[in-house]
Amino acid sequence: MNPQPKILLIEDDPGIVAGLKKELQSEGYHVATATRGDDGLAQALAQAFDVVITDLKMPGLSGLELVGRLHPAKPKLPIVLVTAFGTTETAIEATKRGAFDYVLKPFDVAELLDLVAKAVACNRLASEPIEVGAAQSARTAIIGNSRAMQTVYKEIGRVAASNVTVLIRGETGTGKELVARALYQHSARAAQPFIAVNCAAIPETLLESELFGHERGAFTGAQARRLGRFEQAHGGTIFLDEIGDMTPGTQIKLLRVLQEKYIQRVGGNERIPVDARVLAATHRDLEKAMEEHQFREDLFYRLSAVTISLPPLSQRAEDIPDLVKYFLQRSAAELDQNSPAILPEAIAFFQSRNWPGNVRELENAVRQSLLLARGYPVGMDHVQQASARGRKPAVAADQTIASYFNDLLARAQSGDIECARALMIEDLERELFTRAIQLAQGNQAKAARWLGVTRTTMREKLTHFGARPAGETTDQPPQPDSQQ
Repeated sequence: MNPQPKILLIEDDPGIVAGLKKELQSEGYHVATATRGDDGLAQALAQAFDVVITDLKMPGLSGLELVGRLHPAKPKLPIVLVTAFGTTETAIEATKRGAFDYVLKPFDVAELLDLVAKAVACNRLASEPIEVGAAQSARTAIIGNSRAMQTVYKEIGRVAASNVTVLIRGETGTGKELVARALYQHSARAAQPFIAVNCAAIPETLLESELFGHERGAFTGAQARRLGRFEQAHGGTIFLDEIGDMTPGTQIKLLRVLQEKYIQRVGGNERIPVDARVLAATHRDLEKAMEEHQFREDLFYRLSAVTISLPPLSQRAEDIPDLVKYFLQRSAAELDQNSPAILPEAIAFFQSRNWPGNVRELENAVRQSLLLARGYPVGMDHVQQASARGRKPAVAADQTIASYFNDLLARAQSGDIECARALMIEDLERELFTRAIQLAQGNQAKAARWLGVTRTTMREKLTHFGARPAGETTDQPPQPDSQQ
């Protein structure tokens, strides 16, 4: 089970401390506090935290000084700076020194919580070790010793240490993000930030601002300057997932960054040098997109200096037994269950199936099988039910709720399923959470508010149902007009 994220809140205003601590704890965070900058710095250096939130003006040590001392010592630790109106330039300076982001007082608590969730996810992405091969003890690993995967490992080893741009290709669910993180962790930039951006999960109107930042007044609601992900990745690595979904206009600006090594914020003219290694991934047929003038040829050749192609699961069926055992072990730990057993015929069934959703679909089926087994060895009936459940929508578009209930009860009456009530709740939750996140265009905070659940619950449900876009590990970034 993932450890409870730890937040260090450095703030000398008792009212703000009490309010923010309560809100953060309600989201499932463990919160430590400090009322002086020097005390906060000592805590941050001595203990392991997922995120540090610090005020700008404090006794003992200012937020700006804290960032300047803490970031060189712990460059992967996200630092969120809170500052008042009129000190935006100071906040920008702190961000240049290594702060993850900043918010202006008075701030919206919901937006700050979204930012903290995003920072926690980025910290976990950069910190969790990626092991390759059949590493059953690793919590996060690229599993498989097939000939196809051995080729992938060789490619990772061949290019990881260089600064060359890498394009990672493969069907949805094949593990492209894990390859990107392995490239990062085996590079000379491993001690510097790793910033992941899912280009498909961010609305078209916000992607350019997210990547390159914007100046105050660049568009309606842009009340403060905001640094983009390229500036935050300076010295480190930026991973652009689902690059094939990027609009032509943003493609031109990305090409300029790759060619000239500088960015311009939206609404600004300043040329800002950036030094970030670019890793990109896509499941789309970029050659076809180029023929249809949806993707620029010059950008394609810039991105594909080295290409690593991940095979679909159907081309490495010999890896499925190792994957099944690994996912069983990991799911059991997350569900706080004992080490599970699985019967040989169940593994053979998994190995015989075609998996259009690839490793992600297999992982979901294994998890469902474990839940159905309820502590007993996973058998053929469990994996058959889990596989069938994952292959069809919970409620078909043309199926009424009444007909769904009738069908469910008929299956229970015939003995085809057990626990009809639990299955119904899971099916309807899958449909509800999936549709909500799609309607919210990937904004988890917005979808959580609609459903009346916490952001922690929203993230857990999306992960459980496999409803998050490929490679997405962070919440949708706040809207530009919310930075106030």
